[in-house]
Parts: sequence; structure tokens; C-alpha cells
Amino acid sequence: MARLAAPCALQHLGPMTAVPPGLAAALQDRYRLEMDAQGRPSLLGQGGMATVYLAHDLKHDRKVALKVLRPQLAAILGAERFLAEIRTTANLQHPHILPLHDSGEVRIAAPGPEGESSRTVFYVMPFVEGESLRDRLSREKQLPVEDAVRIAHEVASALDYAHRHGVIHRDIKPENILLHDGQALVADFGIALAASSAGGSRMTETGMSLGTPAYMSRSRRWGSGRSPPGATCTRWGW
Repeated sequence: MARLAAPCALQHLGPMTAVPPGLAAALQDRYRLEMDAQGRPSLLGQGGMATVYLAHDLKHDRKVALKVLRPQLAAILGAERFLAEIRTTANLQHPHILPLHDSGEVRIAAPGPEGESSRTVFYVMPFVEGESLRDRLSREKQLPVEDAVRIAHEVASALDYAHRHGVIHRDIKPENILLHDGQALVADFGIALAASSAGGSRMTETGMSLGTPAYMSRSRRWGSGRSPPGATCTRWGW
């Protein structure tokens, strides 16, 4: 069973249920959206911040996970600033951090008689065969002690490496921990932080907040300011 961690949670926006018009055409020289048996784009995950599609990397002939930011969010954050922050997190190299293959900006057609267009941001990650930690917990309810300790050590190692490089995940939870070939991979590393850094004040003004409340530190949950790196992992245990 193939899984990819769900997108970082973003409170306030409703679900995005359809492929943005013109997206496939805008990316056709680099990526092809894969279709399911009903001829619909194959979704790997969907949340308030972005939608993740199964795609084919034409240059390297491989399956990838293509995450597309909601156009409304891209407008709030500013595409250039968001991509600048993404480049920082893309430099992280650790065996338990899911790498970032590519990122960019596309202009897509917006629905309506005027044929307007809007800009949005995409980024590309490996397509991981396996499952998330949430999937395994839902199936087994409780992990063997040895497995729990090993996964905790691998995730903590990834967080420690990132913190030493000045990057905070901001949305650690079982859904963002992938289990592949017996190893834990932390997904979406720094994506929520990139959104926060690129347009945190503008998001606050619109009433949106980044992260998953159940896994936030108290300071972030109650809006008392940016948390220090250590606060990122105060609630990542399971």
C-alpha cells in the first residue's frame, strides 16, 4: 500500500476538491499527473494548505509526489518569499528526512468567464512506498517497545539535525512520519515554517494558523509568539 503523509494542517480554509484549471498543462513539460481507474487525478493527500498528487517525473522516469499549494494561500504568502524559504529547507540532508526534489511557481487558469489566471507554488517529493506512522498506529493500536524506541530515536535524530541547522518542522505528528523499508522518514520538513516565515503576519490577519492543535506547544496554540526549537517536539511522542 502506497502512502504519503498528509499535507501540513492549515486551519480556516475549506477543502480543495478539484484540480486547479490549467495545472496539468502548466506542468506538462516536467510532470504528468497520474490518473486513477475513473480517469481522475490520483490524490495522495489533501488538506487546508495543499493537495498532493501522484505524478510522473518525465525527465527521470519516476513516480513522485507533487504538492500544490492552494492559490488563495499562495496569494497571501507571496510565491517568491515562500519559494525562498523552501530552498533553505531543501538543503537539509539526513537519512530520516524526506528530501525535496523540486519546487517552482506556475500560473494557472482561474474559473470564470473572464479567463483570469492566478499564481501558485508547487514542490516535489519522492513517492514513498509504505505507510505513515498514523496508518500503523490505527492498525496495531500499540507498537512493540523496540519499534517505538527505534522510531522515536530516528525522528529525534532528524529533528536534532534540523534544529542545529536553524530549521523547525512546525507540524510533527504521526501523519507526517513515513515508514519505508523499516526506517522512519519525517515528511514536509519545514514547509509549515516556510509558510509562517513567508507570510506569518498576513496569515494572522486573515485568522489562519499553521499546524495541528493537538500537537502544538502551548505557546503556539495560544498565539503567544514563535516557539523556540525545543518546543517543536514537546508533543511529538506517541
